[in-house]
Amino acid sequence: MQALDVIEEDPRWAGLDLDTLCPRAMRATLAHLSLDADTAEVTVLACDDAHIATLNADFRDKPTPTNVLSWPAEERGAARDGELPLPVTPGFDNMLELGDIAISFDTCHAEAEAAGRPMADHVTHLIVHGLLHLLGYDHERDGDATLMERLEVEILGKLGLDDPYRDDAVQPPA
Repeated sequence: MQALDVIEEDPRWAGLDLDTLCPRAMRATLAHLSLDADTAEVTVLACDDAHIATLNADFRDKPTPTNVLSWPAEERGAARDGELPLPVTPGFDNMLELGDIAISFDTCHAEAEAAGRPMADHVTHLIVHGLLHLLGYDHERDGDATLMERLEVEILGKLGLDDPYRDDAVQPPA
């Protein structure tokens, strides 16, 4: 990735090697969508439940922790349910400024344990999920959710990871 900043605010993330996991998940996602990862700019904040709850309250009026949050650099959402989002266009410097992602250790760890999945696999899923949000994909409407989940399953499959939406898997990210 050209410009990927991973900020590990919570020391518990140190054991997960986000500096390898994040670029791998992001490269797979961008390649799947025929986008050049070498021109993408993304920041990932690896924090705890307390910080993500504050962010969730500030930006979504939901004062509770969540697993992942995303702030796209620009709105790209599809106008109609189930359609593709607006295409990503490079900026004046030919870079794809995508946005920011925050991910909470506490919630991710609890979800991974509850599903009996490796933490790295669950975090990979959430990074893919967050990046898809930055690219304009969403799951608020049924058609959009179907499209986004299908992409997640395809991308994770290419990474050798199981379908996170199987019956025994973790519930979809918030």
